[in-house]
Amino acid sequence: MRKILIIGSGGREHAIGWKISQSSQETELFFAPGNAGTQTIGTNIELNSTLEILEFAKKEKMDLTIVGSEELLVDGIVDLFQENNLTIFGPDKISAQLEGSKVFAKQFMEKYNVKTAKYKKFTNSIPAKEYLKEQEFPIVVKASGLAAGKGVIICNDLYDAEKTVDEIMIDKKFGDAGNEVVIEEYLTGFEASVLSIFNGKEIIPFISAKDHKKIGEGETGLNTGGMGVIAPNPFYTKEHENQFQEDILKPTLNGLIQEKLLFKGVIFFGLMINEKGMYLLEYNLRMGDPETQAVLPLLEDDLLEIIDKSLAGESYSLSWKNKHSVCVVMASGGYPLNYDKGFEITGLERVQSNYFIAGAKRKQDSIVTSGGRVLNVVGIGNSIDEARKNAYDDISKIHFDYEYYRTDIGKIN
Repeated sequence: MRKILIIGSGGREHAIGWKISQSSQETELFFAPGNAGTQTIGTNIELNSTLEILEFAKKEKMDLTIVGSEELLVDGIVDLFQENNLTIFGPDKISAQLEGSKVFAKQFMEKYNVKTAKYKKFTNSIPAKEYLKEQEFPIVVKASGLAAGKGVIICNDLYDAEKTVDEIMIDKKFGDAGNEVVIEEYLTGFEASVLSIFNGKEIIPFISAKDHKKIGEGETGLNTGGMGVIAPNPFYTKEHENQFQEDILKPTLNGLIQEKLLFKGVIFFGLMINEKGMYLLEYNLRMGDPETQAVLPLLEDDLLEIIDKSLAGESYSLSWKNKHSVCVVMASGGYPLNYDKGFEITGLERVQSNYFIAGAKRKQDSIVTSGGRVLNVVGIGNSIDEARKNAYDDISKIHFDYEYYRTDIGKIN
């Protein structure tokens, strides 16, 4: 019986645990802190600091730890576990800067010819605003540090851009994440997400996905952590796959090897594709959320076996179901701004699709909302339309007060 600790509390961690629970190996799953969904497949443990997590892993003799949280990776949890001879899947502190610092990531891309948008970095708001006066709009302003997926703002005019710089750098809207900003050219086209695993020698990509980041129908309104995903991405062709290999994956791999960033873990590529080619928008150094929830149900292989082989530096190939998945996020009304919590969720027992809990916890005999993104319903089908219908049919069975979800996830016209 292998003891596995999964760190995080979202739909991503529920999906990872669900996939690992199907392994041919016998496992006992622990989640820190987990949620109402993870509680059905393992044991939730309330641990409040990296040291508490470490002590728990040592005491309970965890065979493997998987980190969902980017903050912990950036803080160096992998280094700490490795110093204590514990097996952990994820990047060390220096490698995690590829996600933790947009400046670090852009400099890496530039150095190793990873195709990306033109940019300039600033540590002071005054030169940043001077620079903006010479630019074409729209333009993208990014807080360099971690901002829970909300630190990237598209600005349509100079007023908008200057105000955004002040909010990030002076008002500290995203805290210390805004000590540096990156101002970047705005790219048009369509976005694609590609999760992959780095085994220290090669990068093995997953199938593509299409994320819907905006709160409103038709990609309008505020950015969120993600309101839904389609996999595979219907716009991402074999030609795009080849472009990705040449312009993004191979130079990234070369850079990781040259810089000796030889971790064993996940690399998530956020891509923009247009008539000029493919550009890398960002790296994430952990599974995407909610991309993971859409992609893992299509994976035919044993995820635990894949992680084991990656940790051993072994090669492998991945196989995928010839199906489509549509993941729709049900959120609390008011998200991503202010929202109320504590509302009972009903109807889950009638759902036939996979569903992954994100912001909900068990309260006596009920499950109640505890976050902005509450749960993910994942429809699978032989076509996108069939997958979409399955997802929305099941969503209609689930209810909680002030529920909100987009009705256009998976519409591709």
